[in-house]
Amino acid sequence: MRKLVSFTGISLDGYYKRTTGEFDFPHVDQKFFNFSNRQDAYIDTLVFGRETYEHMAAHWPNATEGDPEVIEFMNSVPKIAVSSPLERADWNNTTLVRRDDLAATLGELKHRPGKEIALFGSVQLTASLLELGLVDELRVIVFPVLLGEGVSAFPTLGGQVQLELLRTTTFRSGNVLLVYRPA
Repeated sequence: MRKLVSFTGISLDGYYKRTTGEFDFPHVDQKFFNFSNRQDAYIDTLVFGRETYEHMAAHWPNATEGDPEVIEFMNSVPKIAVSSPLERADWNNTTLVRRDDLAATLGELKHRPGKEIALFGSVQLTASLLELGLVDELRVIVFPVLLGEGVSAFPTLGGQVQLELLRTTTFRSGNVLLVYRPA
């Protein structure tokens, strides 16, 4: 069975974006791009909530700066946009899934042959999927910055979720990757 893994980046004080909505604080360097490319080799489907999908769909089709392998991956891999308000998803290789159909769609997708299914950002969607028991791994990249205020990483989580630490990776930039499995 395929794994559904959630990738989320946060500040050291637990915010995934500023109160103004910007996600402009990650430390990204070539070593981080190399890490991303290695991760991409294990992924063949991306999942996004509406807000993250709209941001990614606005950025990646026209991206010229950054790692060319990441740009190619983001634009070519099959994607699922989860949203009830969206009426269409035009970014290359994207399927629109309504929230009501999410559990059944992802449950069936996890049983198909293939590589990992990755959920990028989309903390509200991650919280919902954690509550449904569909997330197999939670990968949190902690950036070495204190924002002082912002939007909490999992504000919509309905209750406590116990996690088991699987591994950590420390980057020279100060980024730390924490990989957990729901206990």
